[in-house]
Amino acid sequence: MIFHYIYITVLIILSLMVFACLIRAIKGPRIADRLMAVNMMGTIVMVMIAVLALMLKEGYLVDVCLIYAMISFLAVVVLSKVYIGIYEEKRKTAEDSDTDTSANVLEKGDMSHGNH
Repeated sequence: MIFHYIYITVLIILSLMVFACLIRAIKGPRIADRLMAVNMMGTIVMVMIAVLALMLKEGYLVDVCLIYAMISFLAVVVLSKVYIGIYEEKRKTAEDSDTDTSANVLEKGDMSHGNH
């Protein structure tokens, strides 16, 4: 019976941690912070499912936990891949605009130099 109260306490603490990770995922200043928060939320949910499996004495919840672990891993990999694609696109755009700006400066410099 004492384990039941321990399980409930652990589940409450874990749910507060998931809420804190949700805040970080929404508010995080960088994409890396958001990715880490999503990954942490997946891990905490897996622990919560495992604690529920112990509390309810249901073995199938461990299988659900393993499937959730695979889905969470794939989600983080996909989000990382999307982030890398966006980062590369922004970097390429910035490089293109830098080369265009420097080319314009050179052309203006040549034209003004030629007028003298």
